[in-house]
Amino acid sequence: MTGYSPHKIEEKWQKVWAQSKLYQTNQDEKKEKYYVLEQFPYPSGEGLHMGHVRVYSIGDVLARYWRMKGYRVLHPMGADAFGLPAENAAIERGVNPRTWTLRNMDQIQKEQTLLGASYDWDRYVATCLPEYYHFNQWLFQLFYKKGLAYRKKAMVNWCPDCSTVLANEQVENGKCWRCSSEVIKKELKQWFFKITEYAERLLEGLDQLPKWPEKVKAMQRNWIGKSEGTEVTFTIPELQDESVTVFTTRPDTLYGVTYLVLAPEHPLVMKCIQGKENESVIRKFIEQMNKQSEIERTSTEAEKIGYPTGTYAKHPLTGQTIPIWVANYVLMDYGTGAVMGVPAHDERDYQFAKKYQLPIREVIRPKDHVGSESSTVPHTEEGVLVNSGPFDGLDNESAKVAISDYLEKEGWGKTTIQYRLRDWLISRQRYWGTPIPIVYCDQCGTVPVPKEQLPVLLPEDVEFDGKRYPLTTSESFLHTECPNCGKAARRETDTMDTFVDSSWYFLRFVDPRNSKIPFEPTEAKNWLPIDEYVGGIEHAVLHLLYSRFFTKVLYDEGMLSVEEPFESLLAQGMVLKDGEKMSKSKGNVVSPMEIINKYGADTARLFILFAAPPERDLDWSDTGVEGSYRFLHRVWRLVEQHQALFQHHQPSMKANTATKTLNRLIHTTIRKVTHEIGERNHFNTAISSIMELVNGISNLQNEAAPETIRDAIQNLILLLAPFVPHIAEELWHKIGHSESVHLQAWPSYDEEALIMDEVEIVVQVNGKVRTKIHVPTSADPKEIENQALEQEKIQTYLQGKNIHKVIVIPKKLVNIVAK
Repeated sequence: MTGYSPHKIEEKWQKVWAQSKLYQTNQDEKKEKYYVLEQFPYPSGEGLHMGHVRVYSIGDVLARYWRMKGYRVLHPMGADAFGLPAENAAIERGVNPRTWTLRNMDQIQKEQTLLGASYDWDRYVATCLPEYYHFNQWLFQLFYKKGLAYRKKAMVNWCPDCSTVLANEQVENGKCWRCSSEVIKKELKQWFFKITEYAERLLEGLDQLPKWPEKVKAMQRNWIGKSEGTEVTFTIPELQDESVTVFTTRPDTLYGVTYLVLAPEHPLVMKCIQGKENESVIRKFIEQMNKQSEIERTSTEAEKIGYPTGTYAKHPLTGQTIPIWVANYVLMDYGTGAVMGVPAHDERDYQFAKKYQLPIREVIRPKDHVGSESSTVPHTEEGVLVNSGPFDGLDNESAKVAISDYLEKEGWGKTTIQYRLRDWLISRQRYWGTPIPIVYCDQCGTVPVPKEQLPVLLPEDVEFDGKRYPLTTSESFLHTECPNCGKAARRETDTMDTFVDSSWYFLRFVDPRNSKIPFEPTEAKNWLPIDEYVGGIEHAVLHLLYSRFFTKVLYDEGMLSVEEPFESLLAQGMVLKDGEKMSKSKGNVVSPMEIINKYGADTARLFILFAAPPERDLDWSDTGVEGSYRFLHRVWRLVEQHQALFQHHQPSMKANTATKTLNRLIHTTIRKVTHEIGERNHFNTAISSIMELVNGISNLQNEAAPETIRDAIQNLILLLAPFVPHIAEELWHKIGHSESVHLQAWPSYDEEALIMDEVEIVVQVNGKVRTKIHVPTSADPKEIENQALEQEKIQTYLQGKNIHKVIVIPKKLVNIVAK
């Protein structure tokens, strides 16, 4: 007998699997497909962390399981390799970002291999390589042709430390999501993707995703933020042709408007304050607002600050003059950049009006207060209109329709739908990203680089001085010829947001070596949608929303046959230490490589899959890791102990109780594990069932028939294979097999074997358990009673006593009451 030596075994089988290309994708289209994908890593230079180990272990179990179930499985991997951190790290170390990134990619690949992940490495893609970002540019040109890529001047979120623009989604609590610096507002010409054109379809598509967590779908719905309401136009008499349009979901409160508020960035603000008393104060206020993020300004905790512009608007229904204010809580990017103040029926407006002593006009009253002078304000619930001219007496829901119709008829407004979602800002003023394939020509204007001239390569001769956009420092890159007229032209020096890279990488995996187009549509049809996408909840809005957008655009182009890329989404929880997220600053980081070096990859995988359901946070436990290690040693000893059963045929023997019990346990375990992996993704309970099988084999090995023990051990190895692939492979060969365990069919269970022909029943005398008996499951209460009374042990307890009654609960117990 030899002891369990994980490192020797794991190194051995990783080499064999690589040399034999065991995990190369099966292309047999007669088989059902299964596409499982874990979100690809960012090669930061720090290697894998425990969150990675959890994600990759989950995905690998699924890939191995479905292969054994007879499916053709696509299980690829790549690197999300562009981005600012690599650029900054490379600058700090005085190396090219490409050199730094490729080295880190190689490190992560080695660590993923050490983990035993069954990836098809022939399909590996790295977003920083020209063969990939060529097609970022190809897709940009497609979006441009369809009117979905455009350039405009806009106020943007600017990170001074990173010297780049951030999308709204990348600003977290007023700070840069990468470096945590304070974000300010800045006006720049930027490139955008018109995701708003797909807002309704992105919203409707969520209803077609029953296998997505409701929490994730709710986050996307909130981000898209659909509102049905009315646009109302207020004219500004003193500015002649100017007017203010507001969007409201409460047109029923229109008669209660006592002021209007403009966003500090609204183009009318400067006209409204020109020559007015508050002009200098408001100009300073606008400068202050440019330094604050949208989240800071709209936070419920933030103080609402405003100033009167000194200019007045005209109410479209009453003709009254209404003061126009400017305030911090109104955003130019949301709605029209202007809101109407209805303090009697909105809590925020009420607080603002009370603070600045603005009029409060009640126009909706609870039905039971209609005859009274007034009711408590702000009243935000349903009611009946008052002080609303011809609409008095209408319930407020009816009034919404009536007032909207009247506004539309008079040309003062219209019903409309508004979304919180904004177009996706993709311009970044950094080097390490995909160059935007546009040139600017004095004669021809904005000209897309023709597809035959793609890719536009990143230049090597750039300077990183922290003052200029890196690509502007490369003369060889900056100056080019116009593709249309051949005259001197200048290249776009912005690069694309790295979320563009990850918005379609899952499509490249189906056809990774195509040099003509991003992917062959027939290959995409062959594999899409992804059956299980595994990744963190932190990508619920950004990455997942953008990927869904790209998929819908490509569906419209006829390149895809599906509108949703991910059929099922498994959002795994975090790995914690002592109840807190692991971080270097807290000193609670557990290195995956340290665990693998000490215990082996199979132990690391087993613990992280067993410790908690995948969607919940997992608290790291050193004793739990040691327990997983001991379990694998126990499995090893159990198989070695019965190795002779596989070398010499054992004669059949009559099935006794132990044999029947073990046989039933085998099939019960197969059924349980199959259900937990295949239908629920509950790997922890699947492993728990396997552990019960190990206990059963150990307890019954001296009584059960040899052929049943042999069957139990063989099925045990097969069931363990997706979870702990190295030890399973070694033990499979140890019991005499020559072909890989990972090429075997998943074990099936026999329904008949699950049926119990006998059941164990406890026998009590006066409520105390005295013995146990085995009776046929078909036995009636009288037969069970007779068998219990016949037991020698029971007769001893009944000596000298009279039996008053016998209580029989079939399949559970017999209680004999005697005195």
